Amino acid sequence: MATPERPAADLVAQSSRALAEAWRLIGESAKEGPLRDGLEAGLLDDIRAAVNSQTKSYRYVLPTQLCAKVASPELDCRCLQAARGGTGAFDARTVAHEVVVPFDQANHDVLGGSPEPYVNNPLRVPEVTKKYRKQQKNKKDWDSLCRVLAEVQERDDPQVASLALRQTLTEIYRRLAGAHVVYPAPKRISLEETLRIMREFLEQSSGGDRLLALASALFSVVGSRFNLFREVRRSNITAADASTGLVADLECLNQAGEVVVVVEVKDRVLTITQLRTKMADIREKQVSEIFFVAHQGVADVDKEEIGRQVVHEFVSGHNVYITDLFALGRTALSLLGEHGRRDFVQEVGRQLDAYRSDITHRRSWAQLLASV
Repeated sequence: MATPERPAADLVAQSSRALAEAWRLIGESAKEGPLRDGLEAGLLDDIRAAVNSQTKSYRYVLPTQLCAKVASPELDCRCLQAARGGTGAFDARTVAHEVVVPFDQANHDVLGGSPEPYVNNPLRVPEVTKKYRKQQKNKKDWDSLCRVLAEVQERDDPQVASLALRQTLTEIYRRLAGAHVVYPAPKRISLEETLRIMREFLEQSSGGDRLLALASALFSVVGSRFNLFREVRRSNITAADASTGLVADLECLNQAGEVVVVVEVKDRVLTITQLRTKMADIREKQVSEIFFVAHQGVADVDKEEIGRQVVHEFVSGHNVYITDLFALGRTALSLLGEHGRRDFVQEVGRQLDAYRSDITHRRSWAQLLASV
């Protein structure tokens, strides 16, 4: 309970730190790969139901109640109103409105954008328990909230509370993947500014996702502006080319629908083994124009052999171009001019959205555009 020894301001500050630290750890985990679940199926299903509830106010309950419980283990995480009284009673509305609402606003209103979720009718009860089930229209999701908070409270174990908060934030992070991000397209953008934001965008590791989005956007805009390609098809960074039916990361189709250019995008050094393996697939498709966009260049030990392989492929009827995104981009973006460069930076955003890139990549591109 918020007493003179533990004033509300202290609880807000501690809850804010608990939420920020747990969210930071979720973000770090997401960079390493798909997020993993840390709870058993029953509680996991209840947390998912609550975070994605049709009743907007319910989405705020678990992050509010659990970050307060992690911050101050003596609290009763089922309590909504200090006036309820009893052991562990506290004013959850203050934590919701001063901690979770700003968090929601900073993350594209992922929970729904409510400025005061705890003043809405569903949460105008003293606590989240079965006792107040009759007052709820959405009884199914209320039951989910009750089960999660009862389990945390009855276990009375800080580690359980932390795990529940982490799982809640994991589900919020997944929900955030579908959040709308606004990309503020600049009215005009110079060549050097375009290259600058591209470089800064690639500074953060993404397993090749950011590089693929940039390359796909560049070939798409060049193809459209110069009437070279009817369509540029691309793979998803998490799918192998074979599973998508594509011969490479990008396939550029002419007006007749034929694949005339393929592009393989590498965020690591290109090796002779990778080149030969990919060329075997491309030969089967009989495509003669092949780009390898190698962001880290060619492996030093393979340079001579790669050079010989390129000559061999030319003799066999295949033009192989090994370049990096910035060498290619400087020329292409110069030819595209101001309007074309504006189309390019907008197309990057469309690529990130269309292929459901991680929210950190989408927000990063939006922030870079805002800096122009």
